[in-house]
Amino acid sequence: MPPRRRAPKEPFSEKFPEYGKRIAVEDGIAAKSRRGDIGESWWSGRFLAVLQRLGVGGRLDRGKTYARAGQVIDLAIEPGEVVATVQGSRAEPYRARIGITTFADEAWEAVEQAFARDSWYAASLLGGTVPDDLEDVFAAVGLSLFPTGTREMPMDCSCPDWSVPCKHLAAVAYLVAERFDEDPFLILRWRGRDRASLLAGIRDRRDDVGPAVTPLAEVLDRFWTAGGPLPEVGGATGLAANSEELLDQMPPLGVTLDGRDGPDARELLRPLYRRFGA
Repeated sequence: MPPRRRAPKEPFSEKFPEYGKRIAVEDGIAAKSRRGDIGESWWSGRFLAVLQRLGVGGRLDRGKTYARAGQVIDLAIEPGEVVATVQGSRAEPYRARIGITTFADEAWEAVEQAFARDSWYAASLLGGTVPDDLEDVFAAVGLSLFPTGTREMPMDCSCPDWSVPCKHLAAVAYLVAERFDEDPFLILRWRGRDRASLLAGIRDRRDDVGPAVTPLAEVLDRFWTAGGPLPEVGGATGLAANSEELLDQMPPLGVTLDGRDGPDARELLRPLYRRFGA
């Protein structure tokens, strides 16, 4: 007698009738965006683009609803992974994880060396902004700052939905995008290097090679251009409340007024920063 074939498992229902409505969360992490798109900066847009290419059915829209309703209980962005707890319709919350491949120390050393050779990148990063061409720095050393596909960004959730991303993962991703808006250094942390370590590495390499002197005339077209929205003092980027302390954190800029050796540009800016601080 031939063996009986096991009936295939029923796919997880899009309508979720057996699970009822989601359980409301008190003091959950809610998205700041209340309507429309989530994610304002180009770097959060790059991150969400990977998610949107994988979107199944209406899960992304439901994930956005979850994010705005505060269904995410906790969320942590660590090197190599984002881990979160999401409350669904069951009593026990789900564990959601978004992974990423971290860069090896040798790769980060190459990136830091590239940053150290250009004062513009160092100053922008110290100011809490990500230059528009930051991806080019990583590409020049053979790296991609943002995930290029699903293999580089594995996702899993303890919910019964087979689809990836499910609405719980989508909710987490939208909140991560807002975190990236607030603090672009979290992208680099996710890739394996936190802000303090990255800036310390840049300073060490600038001390070794010495700052490249760039005449102001050569960077005048971008010198007064803000790389993005300015962070709030003492906010998520962790900038010092004293404006003058920002100059103390900054490596030598290597910028002179006439192309010759001259006083450190930080000292020329210090009186202005004191006035801003006042």
